[in-house]
Amino acid sequence: MADAATTSTVAVHRCRFIDYDPSAITSIAFPPLPLPSVRRQKSLAHLDFGLLVVGHANGNIDLCEWAGLKNESQSPQAWVIKKTLPGLYPSKVDSLALIISEPHTLKYDQVPLVSDLRLFSSGGGSELLEWDMESSCIRRTINSQGGTIWSVAANPTGTMLALGCEDGTIRLISVADDTLKHHKRFDRVKCRILSVAWGPPIPKEDPEDEDEDEWVDSWLVTGCSDSSLRKWDASTGRMLDRMGTDKIRGERTLVWTVATTGDGIIISGDSLGMVKFWDSRTSTQIQSFQAHGADVLCLAVGSDGTAAYSSGVDQKLVQFSRVKTSKAAENSEIRSSTRWVQSASRRMHAHDVRSLAIWPPFTSLPPSHKRQYPTEIAPIIASGGLDMSVVVTPAALPSSTLVSKVTNPLGTSVHATFEDSYHRRLAYSSGASSTSAIRLARQARLVSCMQNSRVSIWRILKKPSPPIQEDAEEGGDPQFQEMTGRPDWEKCVEMELDVHTNLVASELSDDGNWFVVSDLYETRLFKLITDAEGQIKPRRVREFSSIVAPHLPSKPASTGAVSFAFSPDSTKLVMATALSSYVLIVDISGEKPEVVRKFDHHRQRNNLLRERVIKDLKTRDIAKNVKMGETLEDDSNEEESSEDDDDSPLLGNVSRVAVSVDGQWLATSDDRCRSHIFNMDSIQHHCVLPSFPQPAQSIAFSLSNPNLLILAFPNNTFQIYDVESRQFPAWSRELCNNLPKRFTHLHDPIIGVAFEPSPPDAPSNSSERFAVFWGATWICKIGFDDVLPSSSSAARGREGGNSKKRRRESTKPVLPPTTPQKNSVNANSNGHLNEGPPTEEHRRNFKLITHYRPLLYMDYLGPGEMIVVERPLVDVLAALPPAYFKHKYGAS
Repeated sequence: MADAATTSTVAVHRCRFIDYDPSAITSIAFPPLPLPSVRRQKSLAHLDFGLLVVGHANGNIDLCEWAGLKNESQSPQAWVIKKTLPGLYPSKVDSLALIISEPHTLKYDQVPLVSDLRLFSSGGGSELLEWDMESSCIRRTINSQGGTIWSVAANPTGTMLALGCEDGTIRLISVADDTLKHHKRFDRVKCRILSVAWGPPIPKEDPEDEDEDEWVDSWLVTGCSDSSLRKWDASTGRMLDRMGTDKIRGERTLVWTVATTGDGIIISGDSLGMVKFWDSRTSTQIQSFQAHGADVLCLAVGSDGTAAYSSGVDQKLVQFSRVKTSKAAENSEIRSSTRWVQSASRRMHAHDVRSLAIWPPFTSLPPSHKRQYPTEIAPIIASGGLDMSVVVTPAALPSSTLVSKVTNPLGTSVHATFEDSYHRRLAYSSGASSTSAIRLARQARLVSCMQNSRVSIWRILKKPSPPIQEDAEEGGDPQFQEMTGRPDWEKCVEMELDVHTNLVASELSDDGNWFVVSDLYETRLFKLITDAEGQIKPRRVREFSSIVAPHLPSKPASTGAVSFAFSPDSTKLVMATALSSYVLIVDISGEKPEVVRKFDHHRQRNNLLRERVIKDLKTRDIAKNVKMGETLEDDSNEEESSEDDDDSPLLGNVSRVAVSVDGQWLATSDDRCRSHIFNMDSIQHHCVLPSFPQPAQSIAFSLSNPNLLILAFPNNTFQIYDVESRQFPAWSRELCNNLPKRFTHLHDPIIGVAFEPSPPDAPSNSSERFAVFWGATWICKIGFDDVLPSSSSAARGREGGNSKKRRRESTKPVLPPTTPQKNSVNANSNGHLNEGPPTEEHRRNFKLITHYRPLLYMDYLGPGEMIVVERPLVDVLAALPPAYFKHKYGAS
């Protein structure tokens, strides 16, 4: 420990050799809102932020939820990945479509949740996929019967999907009443249907008939590969009109994207970089803009229909606004009293932009039923492409700021207009469900990385040189220094696995003897054998799946897992199953692995009210004892038979698992905000934590005091729970309620929590007294010294614990008070560290650095030794084809 006059340092292995490549973004979608009643029009007083769905080129689909709490209009973290749907290997996602499964159950201003939605995707083949977003797997598929699906669009009423096919036909797929079947095939044309959009629906002639829908589909428009757009009658499938686009030297122009507005304006973007506006009634061109230097790949209509956005190969995002003209031209149409202007353009991406989406979503409705959104909150436009990151930008129109002050939901600046506001780049995640694909074996000094179907393992070599000492500077931290010299790593293992889906979870044992990896359907366990020359050879335990399978339901047939954890002594493996949400304890110390206990607490409903935990579980022992070779066929049948009744399991994606350093406690947390504690000594359920408004983004036990569990959340807050006493300590409540705004307002959410191990010769009562939180672009060190209780009060707080096996003296404090270190947090401060110049006390108690980015992983290899894994965007982009660039003479 250094005194106040010196600076403590830590050796940092800054790893950029791990060749993880994030996947490009190919499609983005927001959910629709329920259609209003034909007879009742209402304005929206308030609207929450909906789900953001992101499709990737490797077939994965990310479900991102708003990081702010309910009814909050601002969130610096914006959308955070809650769950990842692993794609089939190999596959990709080209189109996404969301519909509301039962629109009549939602109110006019109610934002649909994940449970209210159905998700469909296509990926360059002839199959349309429907996803089960609760179980993270494919629910069912249907063949287009027309070759490759180029585009998918849902009608405004949410009863049909229109597929644009390779053979030149539009096929309507009925999704009403939870079905997925062919409904109609339109007339065939001699070209590919590249894009599809539905026109505004029309009210029924007899809206008093409550047995039928109030809205009826009117027409569709398609962009084709023969330099044309076509308008179709939705009821008959006949082509109504054809609109021709420009050509260059006789070559065909590809109309990559089309969109419609509520008053019948058609917008198209083509391979010449042209954005055109058409009158749907006369099928004539109204206006044309040479907005881009290359292909226009995507369009989005503004929330209120008075703006449109386009982007594509040249990386520009262009805004078009609808303005009123003072006087109409002489030979103009009736609609010429308003015209479209190219009002702004921005370049926020480094490569092609493939998809655009806007929240609140635009609903194509007739002008008489136009939806009115709140004007005091700016809409947000999301864009994504080959540079792997979603960019979100406030997109308020200048006219809306004249009436009242408009809030920027991202909190990036006071400006909220598209032209003046600052955009936010959502950091790409390396692992599924916002976890890290990097794993560390501290004792063996091994680092693993999984990606799609590939697994790599490296060894970090020890270096004799001492840590670098430097003076503190503003914006940097001398406690995190990069080691220089020769490379201190070597690659040990690289495996290409035969998988059904992309890999979803992996883990290394601390001693480096075991490695486990899984896709959605199968878990593979490897014994890592080190020969005399130090080479590592993985040997697969081939009977592992057959050992685990009898203890899981036969339907769905899966031995895959979404998260793993090894016990500190590497004798037990904890796995949370993928499709059945069981937590299995597997003994791997014998000749063959053996399942010793199965927990089903993440499947239960009996302690939930509206998906929030309200009381502890019953005292009965729900865990099942399982012996070697014993099957649970009767139990599985009971579970399968109960799927149809009210007591059917409520499955949760258990993507967060942590084991305490002494091997006594196991913590698990799922995406339904449920967290459970298990005793690994007695292998029994210990307690359930009260749920929080958001699922835990990371969970970790303290190394110095294994009773303390830290739960970090997407909005950059955290809670500290004493597992043994089953309560949140009073000192932790004071700390967590007074976190500095500089920490909670960071733009990237928490990904992980790390603790520094104590040196082997350290006194038994020593502790690290701080936790290191990290996100994609920052590392923050927060200490607990100023809020720790005295030894006597800590001992009294521990007397209430009822663990069956105590490994620590009851008089040991939770975290003993010592002289404050250089980096700790003062929980009594007002939390406004970002306002005004920081004081010396603030510098001492809170330390934040941002010069490692983007981070894939961060942890301690040992006392005073840290590993930081980076994957700079420039390195990732270097592997892609060159981006579009057109030099202009005289331009810098």
